[in-house]
Amino acid sequence: MSAVRVLDVSDLAPPEPMERILAALESLAPGEFLRVLHRREPWPLFPLLEQRGFRHDLRACQPPGFAILIWRATDTVAEAAARSTGG
Repeated sequence: MSAVRVLDVSDLAPPEPMERILAALESLAPGEFLRVLHRREPWPLFPLLEQRGFRHDLRACQPPGFAILIWRATDTVAEAAARSTGG
């Protein structure tokens, strides 16, 4: 069974969004993915995710901003759930 965890960092100033995202990823259980709400595209985050064994999907959402769906690269259940969810 998969589950989504939501983290809204849209009102935070750097570097707090990155710190909160990376901390939340450490506690993801098997089948879970993280849905991050952010006001901008956090380009510096993406290489860090790959280095740490995560994959992501970036989507535009309302209000103007982005949803970043993040899961462990080896977790096919979480990936399928993340890819089938809306922004």
